[in-house]
Amino acid sequence: MAIQFAPVAGIALRYGGMALATYAATRMLRQGRRDPRAEQVLDDLPMGLRLRNSENQVNASGRWSWSYRFFRGGPGLKLDAAALARLRLTRI
Repeated sequence: MAIQFAPVAGIALRYGGMALATYAATRMLRQGRRDPRAEQVLDDLPMGLRLRNSENQVNASGRWSWSYRFFRGGPGLKLDAAALARLRLTRI
């Protein structure tokens, strides 16, 4: 049975183009710095989503942690996501 290369070539070109665009974009970005104070604030956030509202701004913070093991007692992955947000509205 012969393999049809036309569909495979189209998929390979699409993913190759996406990989090339991603590589080019990462080369154009500047390296950011990691602020230890900001890291500590994110580490100290409580689990879950919190909203705070005052008269002219809304603050939100959230932290979510998830662990997954591939086999019982085997290697695994842990995801720890934290975010801070602020929306401030002022009349001009």
